[in-house]
Amino acid sequence: MRTHRGVGLWGAVAALALLAAYQAQARDHEVIVAIHVDATGLDLSKPADGYRLYSRLRNAAWIACRDGARVNLEPVADPARCYDRALGAAVRSANAATVTQAYLTEHSLEQALVQGIYVPDASTARRVQ
Repeated sequence: MRTHRGVGLWGAVAALALLAAYQAQARDHEVIVAIHVDATGLDLSKPADGYRLYSRLRNAAWIACRDGARVNLEPVADPARCYDRALGAAVRSANAATVTQAYLTEHSLEQALVQGIYVPDASTARRVQ
């Protein structure tokens, strides 16, 4: 049986430990699938770089939750929920306003709050929507 080794995020957001990492089933045990996302060279104070990192996080969450069969893992029971949780955890861990703004271009404020993503002045943002 093949195993899959998890790798943490490195670079500007090195503190991310649970990037797109979610439990998947191998034949007889659970494993953690983690995707390395490189943020080297990105300046997260710039919106374009925040969106670049968000795009990478989104792709990593998709791969972690949908492509387990490529490494002999059973598919996750609910890939959409896995993806939402993995992406939310990654954005929350990045803790960068530009990454959060990129997330909010595709998700509601309520979705962000459910995922525990810090949204500066969420009460004002909620009234504007």
